[in-house]
Amino acid sequence: VALFFLLMWWGNVQSCNARRVGRHWRHNRSSGSVSGAGASLWRKKHGFRHHGNNVGKNKPPLPPASSLLPNVFNVLDFGAKGDGTTDDTKAFEGAWAEACKVEASVIYIPPHYAFLVGPISFSGPYCQHNIIFQLDGTIVAPTSSDKWGSGTLQWLEFSKLVGVTIRGSGTVDGSGDVWWQSAPFDDDPLDDQSKLIFPLNQTLPKHRLIPSGIDSAGEMPKIKPTAVRFYGSFNVTVTGITIRRSPQCHLKFDNCIGVHVHNFTVSSPGDSPNTDGIHLQNSKDVLIHTSNVSCGDDCVSIQTGCTNVYVHNINCGPGHGISIGGLGRDNTKACVSNITVRDVSMDNTMNGVRIKTWQGGSGSVRGVQFSNIQMSNVQLPIVIDQFYCDKAQCKNQSSAVSLTGINYENIRGTYTVKPVHLACSDYTPCVDVSLKNIQLKAQPQRYHMYDPYCWQTFGQLYSPTIPPVECVQIGKPSSNKIHVDDDSC
Repeated sequence: VALFFLLMWWGNVQSCNARRVGRHWRHNRSSGSVSGAGASLWRKKHGFRHHGNNVGKNKPPLPPASSLLPNVFNVLDFGAKGDGTTDDTKAFEGAWAEACKVEASVIYIPPHYAFLVGPISFSGPYCQHNIIFQLDGTIVAPTSSDKWGSGTLQWLEFSKLVGVTIRGSGTVDGSGDVWWQSAPFDDDPLDDQSKLIFPLNQTLPKHRLIPSGIDSAGEMPKIKPTAVRFYGSFNVTVTGITIRRSPQCHLKFDNCIGVHVHNFTVSSPGDSPNTDGIHLQNSKDVLIHTSNVSCGDDCVSIQTGCTNVYVHNINCGPGHGISIGGLGRDNTKACVSNITVRDVSMDNTMNGVRIKTWQGGSGSVRGVQFSNIQMSNVQLPIVIDQFYCDKAQCKNQSSAVSLTGINYENIRGTYTVKPVHLACSDYTPCVDVSLKNIQLKAQPQRYHMYDPYCWQTFGQLYSPTIPPVECVQIGKPSSNKIHVDDDSC
């Protein structure tokens, strides 16, 4: 019994000492057998959480995205400098080579860097699908002629890819000033619509862009590149980025299926030669919307082989408007169908909505809808020109691309030269052309004002127009005026 009471007393003493040590450890974590760092690790391992006020205020910096995710390839990790002067082309090629192997990979171009990149091809067809080109920095084109050789048709090319996306808040800068300055302006084709603006006995202005502060080595090649081109690709998306100062066309899609362009910006001067904003050729199922385009040529150009194209909510200007064509050049066949352009604003453009074809062509343009277009100081708001010619004179030919089912609805605003110009072929008149709710008012300016003009244009006026377009012939042409193309689309 005495031994039992002795053991009980000794146990109580040890328990009290343990409690005192515990209180002391809580007040001074650096003392005792458990260090502060060790206690912290032990607590994390066993799920303990401290709810003090200082938690989260001094978080450690996150590592670079490329080390966080195995499918992110930062061009800086491949040797890119991003200082705007070092050639980073090989770094981009290296990043692409690795990203190409991984499905849904990301090539990361970080912000606050300017990457000098020469002509480059990001190409399949053996790349994995759904690669993302995350552009948050700036890609700059070289201004030295030796980087371009004898010339190339594109600068940044994406070919034979599936599900590729270019996105981000960054910029593609084509350094076009050196090309516009170096290459003679006379070598660029003349937009035929200039002939409708200036009297034939006057000399067309041949102004030249002479930017100051241009640093280039030697004369640039006569072949000017497109800034960004997609070829033979499926399910392509371009969003968020800006393309500026392209030597020629800014963004081109050739032989693509499933194209989506939105929240996109093109920025070039209105007198930069042949700088189309978005150029489509042999492509179908295209959606372009919610974008701003300022350039020296067509804001959107729709060429042969395009079908199911929907363009809406675009701000265009300066530029040459939204055009279908020119089609049928050099006696070629052209096929365009199911085109919708609506909810578009045109500001200080040469044309509004235009269809242009060359004499001697074949094929057809069918099912075109232009609606809800706001014109502001547009020289020629509504244009069909089947006598298009981008040089001083072209040969007269009888055959032409046929135009059927062309609808204009809710087109309003101001013009500065001629409100409507519908010049159709004698051989193949325009058929089923309709005008509804057209209200275009003259804006006084320095050129001569022209009345609406029509030639071999057949269709309907569904409401009075301002000004009256009395030259449209109601109904259809007589059968002896209709020539059916045996090689139709």
